[in-house]
Amino acid sequence: MILGTGVDTVSLSRFESKLAETPRLKDRLFLDIETLNNGAEASIQTLAGRFAAKEAVIKALGGEPGIEWHGIEVGKESSGKPVIWLHGETAKLALRAGVRKLHVSISHDGDVAVAFVVAEGDPQ
Repeated sequence: MILGTGVDTVSLSRFESKLAETPRLKDRLFLDIETLNNGAEASIQTLAGRFAAKEAVIKALGGEPGIEWHGIEVGKESSGKPVIWLHGETAKLALRAGVRKLHVSISHDGDVAVAFVVAEGDPQ
């Protein structure tokens, strides 16, 4: 059963400016592994897509207090399919809400990254 959905868009140029203005922002938003893509530094497109996915997860989980940026990990399977892993308090919140799986789609076009998340599980 679908328990929640979330969508978010990010302007790449605005996101890049924010990262440049606030050097520690990247560390606050992303796990170290998320700042890499196949062992190299992740592009602004990749980071913006991952940020949009994190925002979409927060929305799909209903914006519950206690959700942590580092509790949401956005990565990809070996096939390239994007995937979400939850950690710590964020994972506990999702489990208490009955969420058992998160589906994510991330896309880019021009200066925009967009992510859509569906939270699936059993209502509690």
